[in-house]
Amino acid sequence: MAYYVTTPIYYVNAAPHLGHAYTTIGADILARHMRQRGEEVFFLTGTDEHGEPVAQAAEKLGMTPKELADKNAERFLALGPRLNTTNDFFIRTSDPRHKRRVQDVMQRIHDNGFTYKGAYEGLYCPRCADFKTEQEIGPDQTCPIHKIPLEHQSEENWFFKLSAFQERLEALYADRPGFVAPRSRYNEALSFIQGGLNDVSLSRSKLTWGVEVPWDEGHVFYVWFDALLNYYTALSFAREGEDLTDTFWPAFHIIGKDILKFHAVFWPAMLMAADIEVPREIFIHGFLLLNGEKMSKSLGNVLDPFEVIDRFGTDALRYYCFREVSFGQDGSVSTGGFEERYTSELANDFGNLASRATNMVARYCDGAAPTAELDPLLASDFEGLLDEVKALLDKAEVTQALDRIWQRVRRLNRYVEETQPWQLAKDETQAERLQVVLRSLAEGLRVVTVLLVPYIPESTEKLLAALGTPDTDLEGARYGAHPGGQPVEKVAPLFPKPE
Repeated sequence: MAYYVTTPIYYVNAAPHLGHAYTTIGADILARHMRQRGEEVFFLTGTDEHGEPVAQAAEKLGMTPKELADKNAERFLALGPRLNTTNDFFIRTSDPRHKRRVQDVMQRIHDNGFTYKGAYEGLYCPRCADFKTEQEIGPDQTCPIHKIPLEHQSEENWFFKLSAFQERLEALYADRPGFVAPRSRYNEALSFIQGGLNDVSLSRSKLTWGVEVPWDEGHVFYVWFDALLNYYTALSFAREGEDLTDTFWPAFHIIGKDILKFHAVFWPAMLMAADIEVPREIFIHGFLLLNGEKMSKSLGNVLDPFEVIDRFGTDALRYYCFREVSFGQDGSVSTGGFEERYTSELANDFGNLASRATNMVARYCDGAAPTAELDPLLASDFEGLLDEVKALLDKAEVTQALDRIWQRVRRLNRYVEETQPWQLAKDETQAERLQVVLRSLAEGLRVVTVLLVPYIPESTEKLLAALGTPDTDLEGARYGAHPGGQPVEKVAPLFPKPE
């Protein structure tokens, strides 16, 4: 089975921050997990480079929009390797190949009769690149997200007949209750649809930085129509000489809640208008909050993921993002919370467990994992774990899956304290019991480590190598699946105290 997962494409009007890292790591965890299952996976991320916010930011800096896009796209490209993400392609919407395919799809929508020309007048947020409805206007006619006054704009545009898809969208939501998740976001999107859909501006005549409308060269496409299509266009040119659309489409999209309307309402309607299959699912996560506010470049309250990685390592950032904030909900982050998680959970719970287990096997078992029977007391705690983790990650419940794994990490620590292998080693009559305990401990540690590969890939690779079991195939993450007998070496501290 093929699995196609996407992040939103990130706006290049400023440099990346922790919020971008959060979404990208979430998609990477799913991509890695699905590869462990043996699925054929395609993982897409990239940058959104057109529209008014980019043009305005560039003007303030005395640059052309293309120069700013090139500069900041490089920063987003650099973020991926630092986050240890495994995306198969990085799309830039200024790529001529994307632009040509946008024009092809939009021409199809036009030819199908879902566009018309008219005058538009309304309140507009230049940072959202969005005309606001009455329900989306904050106090004193401000943007509720960016806290800036909305601009009154009037211009002649092309329109997309969104209203023509009212009934089809309602039917989609009725037929597929899992189309948008979590349920609260499904309800929000459905409520927006049921409130009555108005036609939306498709083009801008006052901008030049964008994809030209092929049937009216005086206009460029409103940035959202260009940007949304990246998920579809990328498959046609991401791999040289191949069109991957038939293999991977439709996609599993991961987005933030501030762009729900565009992805959960506009996007499926656009695809219907172009006779293209709608997405597989749209998972919408909440905001990372710093001092009670959404982390935002324009608000100036961002945590720099590069600084965190420099001090604590990539795995620590990957773990913290999904342990601290439940994926799908809003949640607060802080440097204090990060350091607490690092010390108590990564260094103590997991790191110390890894060191103690590998050290005791190496010391008491002549450097080889025992082949004794497994302790049934511990076996019962692992029963059904793999299937539970798979079911949760099928629904993108990344935090909940991590919690289930971590429960077993803590169970293994309790097992060490309950059985005290160091005491058993002092008593020759307990030699058989020591073999059972260390076989069970090594096998339990192997299982949780395989399941943690998508979350903390660098550390798990080191530990699996030390355990003599480098295979990360997911079916192997069943307790008792490995017979033991392999050489085991003491592992160096996985999460040392930072300088």
